[in-house]
Amino acid sequence: MSTPSSRLLSLLSLLQTRRDWPGDVLADRLGVSPRTVRRDVDRLRELGYPVHAAKGPDGGYRLEPGTHMPPLLLDDEQAVALVVALQTASTGVDGVDEAAVRALSTLRQVMPARLRSAAEALQVTAVTRASTRDRPSVDAETLMAVGGAVRAREVLRFDYAGGTASALGLPRRAEAHHLVTWGGRWYLVGYDLERDDWRTFRVDRMTPKTPSGPRYAPRDLPNADVAEFVAERFRSISPWESSARGEALIDRPAEEMVRWAGRDGLVEALPDGRSRVVLSSWSWDGLAAQMAMFGAPLQVVGPPELADAMRRLAARVTAAVA
Repeated sequence: MSTPSSRLLSLLSLLQTRRDWPGDVLADRLGVSPRTVRRDVDRLRELGYPVHAAKGPDGGYRLEPGTHMPPLLLDDEQAVALVVALQTASTGVDGVDEAAVRALSTLRQVMPARLRSAAEALQVTAVTRASTRDRPSVDAETLMAVGGAVRAREVLRFDYAGGTASALGLPRRAEAHHLVTWGGRWYLVGYDLERDDWRTFRVDRMTPKTPSGPRYAPRDLPNADVAEFVAERFRSISPWESSARGEALIDRPAEEMVRWAGRDGLVEALPDGRSRVVLSSWSWDGLAAQMAMFGAPLQVVGPPELADAMRRLAARVTAAVA
């Protein structure tokens, strides 16, 4: 029989793997009674884990976001993957790269010896691509302010370096619609209220003002697809002439995705923490491999050719390890 401590860790590990767990299923997986599961859930709450319980025949348990960061429980593969990801972190957001170095040091301190050896065997040197070597950095607070305005559907007031209004000491006002990356830079796609037209603003040139403006009713972009809209604005450097182009929703935040999408990709930050990613490649199979390289759950949006290529990729990978 497992000890209470080991059972508590097993329960926490299960709660982190999916959104909802019926109580009887958890009890069966742990080999205990539903009453014991309830007691263990209470212990997790005492430790700071916000576990929500729903009553009724369809009730169960869910690990909710809390007010502070509780200790995380990572399996072996997640721990090693996190070490590699932190070694190659380069987001262009001020403070994030330094925080990644501190997080890497903290993680190595608490890793068991067997995992530390595996992680140290994967020493990675991130080589800056020529196309992004001179990429301007973005202040993290600015990025959060712009992203917050997008999520809240608010008019953003900001100074914009290099603009005529800025030279006159006048703030810009724009309805914040989309936060995207293109060619390694962060952009706000918004409706400029002074110019009565759609614009793309480089976030590294923006200084948001507080408070922000009122909420707005969403408008339709001239092109319903934000990726097509941004590509049209930068048509002279557009990579969309490749034979295959598709998009997917990926369960990673845009701040992480930007360093992997490269110059030929567009990343849009979504309100639920995921990213909408649009990439192009020389073939559909090549595009499927690019989408899979992010190492996160994803949902293919389209076109059907990309979905077919994903099925072929899955079949090849399955056959390779059979």
